[in-house]
Amino acid sequence: TEHQLRLLRQMDDVDPVMVGELAEYLGVTMSTMSLNLKRLEVAGLITRSRDPADRRVMNVLLTAEGRAIRDAAPPLDPARVDAVLMSMRPEERDRALNGLSILAEATSRLEADHNRYVEGLAGGPGSASSGSEEVLPESS
Repeated sequence: TEHQLRLLRQMDDVDPVMVGELAEYLGVTMSTMSLNLKRLEVAGLITRSRDPADRRVMNVLLTAEGRAIRDAAPPLDPARVDAVLMSMRPEERDRALNGLSILAEATSRLEADHNRYVEGLAGGPGSASSGSEEVLPESS
């Protein structure tokens, strides 16, 4: 569910999160949070454990499967985005969609730049080992 996905987005597979922090973030009671976490645990998406420093505190970690689901989920709920867009006046909707298009293009360029940088570090295409860059003369 969208609620469970919001929970997964607040968790990590390295640093544990306290159950109380999750409940506070989502604005639910501890009993509601416990029920939601139980479902995620039964599904194999999280693990729960007591904090060794304070046995009263319950910590939560994502499993590899939980991380995979979290990472594969779209950042926005498509149905919610549709509802918001349909509630706008046509000219507002056009401006919003144009802005999203600009963001998507900028994100693609940034990812391409990052990928070229990583390839360069790994000795891939465009790296220093390929001999494709210009050598500057030494200054005296």
